[in-house]
Amino acid sequence: MRAGGREDEEASRKLKSMDVDKAENGGGAGEESPRPAVKYYGWKAMPFIIGNETFEKLGTLGTSANLLVYLTQVFHMRSVDAATLLNGLNGTTSLAPIIGAFLSDAYLGRYLALAIASVASLIGMFLLTLTAGADSLHPAECPAADGPCGNKATSYQLAVLFMAFAFLVLGSAGIRPCSMPFGADQFNPHTESGRRGINSFFNWYYFTFTAAMMISATVIIYVQSNVSWPIGLGIPTALMFLACVLFFMGTRLYVRVTPEGSPFTSVVQVLSAALKKRSLKQPKDPKQDLFDPPHTSAMVTKLAHTDQFRCLDKAAIVASPEEVRPGGAAPADPWRLCSVQQVEEVKCLIRIVPVWSTGIIYYVAVVQQSTYVVLSALQSDRRLGNFHIPAASFTVFAMLAQTLWIPFYDRLLLPKLRKVTGKEEGFTLLQRQGIGIALSTVAMVISAIVEDRRRAIALSHPTLGTTITGGAISAMSSLWMVPQLMVLGLSEAFNLISQIEFYYKEIPEHMRSVAGALAFCNLALGNYLSGFLVTIVHRTTGSGRNWLAQDLNKGRLDLFYWTIAGIGVFNFIYFVICARWYRFKGTSN
Repeated sequence: MRAGGREDEEASRKLKSMDVDKAENGGGAGEESPRPAVKYYGWKAMPFIIGNETFEKLGTLGTSANLLVYLTQVFHMRSVDAATLLNGLNGTTSLAPIIGAFLSDAYLGRYLALAIASVASLIGMFLLTLTAGADSLHPAECPAADGPCGNKATSYQLAVLFMAFAFLVLGSAGIRPCSMPFGADQFNPHTESGRRGINSFFNWYYFTFTAAMMISATVIIYVQSNVSWPIGLGIPTALMFLACVLFFMGTRLYVRVTPEGSPFTSVVQVLSAALKKRSLKQPKDPKQDLFDPPHTSAMVTKLAHTDQFRCLDKAAIVASPEEVRPGGAAPADPWRLCSVQQVEEVKCLIRIVPVWSTGIIYYVAVVQQSTYVVLSALQSDRRLGNFHIPAASFTVFAMLAQTLWIPFYDRLLLPKLRKVTGKEEGFTLLQRQGIGIALSTVAMVISAIVEDRRRAIALSHPTLGTTITGGAISAMSSLWMVPQLMVLGLSEAFNLISQIEFYYKEIPEHMRSVAGALAFCNLALGNYLSGFLVTIVHRTTGSGRNWLAQDLNKGRLDLFYWTIAGIGVFNFIYFVICARWYRFKGTSN
């Protein structure tokens, strides 16, 4: 329960770096905090936060979306090597937020984490621009001739390139998990206007995110591919500099939530206590036999006892009176006795894992739009009148599908779904995730059919020349790839947004930065799994007809897509099983 005094106590906790120990020592629920309340600036702080986010995404996404082309055309890497490297980089970039979220929640706070990460991203962008602008930092250009290029990057050139990547990974470690929760921190969650502001912030956040991606995938990529790589990378670097300036300009307006120590300590304590008491019998009456002191935290919701994972309940069994301090409100040794609240929080995390794991396989299909879809576009007819569409810009169609679908769903479809389903959210979060997984499988089926047609036309009709890597350009219009990308974008609109909202609502409140990182962790592992599949397929089929040959016309990329589609079918079945088993946070037995 949340008494008014406790709400003031929570507001005081957010005042810069003031210590609040009432939650630990059992401060009275009706006790009024003497400390001044936090002043929330709300939307006044948003131009700096959303502006920072927009320019940061314009900078980093404008570069990462075209890295495959950069690595193959400027650093003369083989397409398979570049795709594997890019999968590894994207995976590491998406996995790093887990570490950043932990450091933010435990030690740094979201403001300091964002400040460090923004500067790191700027340094990474600057170094990457140098690799394109300085002749000594990239291989010499190849003569205009068919076949692979013999000019390879030196160890020194690769070292500078990887150093740039390292700073970009460091930047993503802080920006990705912290930017969204930091924006929500600026609104007072205890007022109606503050709660409305939080909901609107998430909408604007995603809108600016998608808009930045679309501009990056069109304007910036066009400059990189058709004007100049140094200019094309210099523009995102300048935008990243503006992002840093905007962020620091709003410093005096920001509400900064003080880190309260590692949220994972409690998790480890529960596992340790349950292990030490594994020989004890299960309690007959959990309400009477388990340690359940009064809930004093204003930030974390009180959780009811559930009958799942009952082996963990042993962590809350009071084996002897000496395990509880005088007064009965705290354990004598938190590594031997934990509260029901702590146990239930661990159960929440365990329940999420099966649903979360389905996102790893889901992202194997999603990441193809930044790797082999780009390579297919390079070997297709990209002419649109007198204009040549940059290969990496095709990802904009997936973003366009998301941008069109979100207002349609929110304004037109959702009101009707509420009447049909009787639920405020229309489709539940798990239903939306399942629809996204199903659509990603459909997108891979379409991709396989279109790629088979592209290759057939390249082999049976006159080609339009060759790419810089020596592959013949098919006469099939690259616009035939638009449907698969639109379906893939629609699947992201269903799955990605509902994933983030699902983690945000189901994970305990004091781990919210971690919740923001879980979706990116899925993306990371999906990239790693995609890279693993690419390596296995390349080695397995390399002795015969290589499915992933340097020249896609000599390979069978369509069979690779069919393989991913088959994996997607099994993932959907697995997800349905997990969703039916899942119990939402706060529900009783």
